[in-house]
Formats: sequence, structure tokens, C-alpha cells
Amino acid sequence: MSTFPAIRPLPSEALAAMLQDAHQRTVELVQGIEGDDLFGPYMPIVNPLLWEVGHIGWFHEHFILRGLDRAPPLLQGADELYDSMKVAHETRWGLPLPSIKDTLDYLRQVLNQLLARLSDGEASEQDTYHVHLTTFHEDMHGEAFLWTRQTLAHPVPLLTGPGRPSGATAGPLQGDVEIPSCTHVLGAIPVPGPFVFDNEKWGHRVSVDAFQIARAPVTNEEFAAFVDDGGYQRRRWWTDAGWEWRMTANAEHPVYWLKDGSRWTHRRFKTSEGLPPHQPVVHVNFHEAQAYCRWAGRRLPTEVEWEVASSRKMGGAAMNPNKRRYPWGPGKPTQEVANLDGYALGCLDVAALPESDSAFGCRQMLGNVWEWTSSLFQPFPEFTPDPYEDYSKPWFAEGRRVLKGGSWATRARLISNGYRNFFTPDRRDIFAGFRTCPR
Repeated sequence: MSTFPAIRPLPSEALAAMLQDAHQRTVELVQGIEGDDLFGPYMPIVNPLLWEVGHIGWFHEHFILRGLDRAPPLLQGADELYDSMKVAHETRWGLPLPSIKDTLDYLRQVLNQLLARLSDGEASEQDTYHVHLTTFHEDMHGEAFLWTRQTLAHPVPLLTGPGRPSGATAGPLQGDVEIPSCTHVLGAIPVPGPFVFDNEKWGHRVSVDAFQIARAPVTNEEFAAFVDDGGYQRRRWWTDAGWEWRMTANAEHPVYWLKDGSRWTHRRFKTSEGLPPHQPVVHVNFHEAQAYCRWAGRRLPTEVEWEVASSRKMGGAAMNPNKRRYPWGPGKPTQEVANLDGYALGCLDVAALPESDSAFGCRQMLGNVWEWTSSLFQPFPEFTPDPYEDYSKPWFAEGRRVLKGGSWATRARLISNGYRNFFTPDRRDIFAGFRTCPR
């Protein structure tokens, strides 16, 4: 079965708008960062910002201008600087990188070339696919810029957009919902439609037993109860791998939490603030999520359970066989239904955005925080890599876990119920939390 590209062509003006919007966001995310901060200290979890900006331009050029059009490179030696498939991570701090001005000029040249090649009317299937691929790649790095700024305590960025939505301090949301047993098609359907990544291909039937799942992710207040009960000191709540990580990392609480007398605060970018009790806990890794679940007598959902809760609905007495692209239905994400696109510059309370509810009553399954699942990141049956061969294939054997749903920093055009994110279980720099199920 062919896996590429199975995408619905879009008007060229829509693709141009995507490219321009992604470029503007990249420029905004590096504004105000200068000197040594453009590199920062060597860390295995982040890239030097200066390198990462140039890599974005290189990726667009590599897959479209040079890959499709066979055009000569716009920047001599770019492959030796920015090819992430060949330039080892630990070497990127020592490369002879252009200045930030020259790097942004390179990005602008690439963008102008991309826009010039889009003809009027409907774009080809090939162009539609590749512009989505490279724009979504830029979107992912935009989210990485935000967690890098958080990791390195940079100031809050200034982003063009509507800002924080109303009703952000809506409080907690308790309780579980009941999901009946069903057969679920996990993965994308091989017909021309929206862009999907290779690790979503193709849909295959999975039997799912009846289960319950929380209406909302675990909150700061709930996780603080685990911390205050000695959760990080009690070996009994941790798996062997989790306890080894905790001891090695000397972790006593979530990474950006601080104790101020009897109350918890947290660092948000450069500033220490009171810990919002009803926002989802964020910057916790898979091991921390598992330990909390053991303490609370709960468990993490599997990938397919999470997707059933977010995408399915009842059709009379039985489950409707169709699945939704978004939890709330067919309408694209807006501020009324999802905390996405980075505009809020942080999380909302878990009870916010009631219009985001899935058919079963789960809230904010897209946006706010990525949600760890218990599932290993593995290929679906008959997986075949797409043109960006290193997007998924190298990571299947690494013990990564699937995360679902996106965070406040994820671009709305990228995310859907079917999107699969994947990180190693020790990563707590990312904007990740979790939702639980009863055991």
C-alpha cells in the first residue's frame, strides 16, 4: 500500500499564509535574545538557538527548493552546519555559525523563494504535502524555542496575537467518564485529506475494553499532595527505571517548583510566581506521572484509550463507528475550545473552555498540556517512512512513550486527535502533564 502523499491539495494562498505565519513566529521567538544566550550552555535536551534558527531555513530549502526544484543552495556550506541527520547534537555549540542577523536574512531569502514558486490557484499535491511538512517542522521548533526559553530562564517572549483567553481561572474539574468497549481504528485513513505524519499511517482496528478516564488532567494542587506526602522519597511508588532516574536527577519535586515557606511557587520563564492550584501540572516526565498514579491508585491511559475518549461518540445505544478530528467536533480550533498557538504563554485552569469537551465529557484534550500515555512509541502495522525518513523511524527502538493532545505552545494547524508525539521517559523540560484512569 502506498503511504505518500494522500493529501488534499490546498490553494497556494493558504500555503503562503502558513509559511509567512510560521516565519513571523520564529522571528518573534528569538527577539531579545543576544550574545551568549544565542548558544546557552551545552545540554542534551536543547539546541543552541542560533543553530536551531538556521536549521529551520535549511530544512525548508533542503526538502523544497533543493529537493523538489533542484535549485543551488542559498548558503554555501549549509549542509555541514544544519543537517540534523548528520551534524551530531553535541557538536552544534562549536560550529562556525553565521550571526543572528545573517541567519535571519537566510531565513528571509528561503521564505521569499518558497513564496515565489507558489503559482496562483490550487497547489499541486506534491507542493501541498511539502509545504505542510516543512511548516509543521518549523512549528515544532517554535515550541522547542519556548521550552528552551523556559529551561534557560529567558524572559517571556512577546507574541503577536489575541493573548490570554477569558475564563482562564475557572477552577478544578473532578470526576471520571465512562467509555464503553469498542473497536477503534487507530491511525489515519488512506484517503486524500489533511496532512498526516508517517507514524500515523495507516489505520488498523484495535479492540478496546470498557474503561473510565478523568475529565481533566492532574492539577498542581493534586500533584502537590503527592509531593507533600513524601512521594519523591518513597521507593514504593516508583518503577525501577523511575527510581533510578529520580536518584540520578536528585529530583525532589517537579523541576521548576520552589518552596516558599509552606507554599509552592514555580519559575515561569525568568520569574518566580505562585503555583496556580487548578492548572494542570506541567514539566513532569513519564516516571513522575507513573509514580503519582501508583500513589493515587490510578494509571495512565493507553494511546488508544486516550484517542477513543477524545474522538468517539455514541450513536444511540452503540458507539458511532466514525471518529472526530477534534474532541468537540468538526470545527477547527479556536480560543473558545483550545489553549493552543502560544498566545496564552502558559496553561489555563483545567475547568476552563467547557466548549472543548469531547462527546464523553473530557475537557481540553487538545491544548494546555501534552499528556503522557502508557504506550510505547511503536510503528503501526506496515509502517513505511515518508520523505523525511528520520522523523519517526530512528526513535521506535528508544523506549519513547506516546504523548497526545498538544500543549499551550503547540500550533493549532498541527494538532488533532490522531497526532502522536514521542519523548523519552526522562524528559521534563517539555510542556507535558497527564490524565489518569482508575485501575
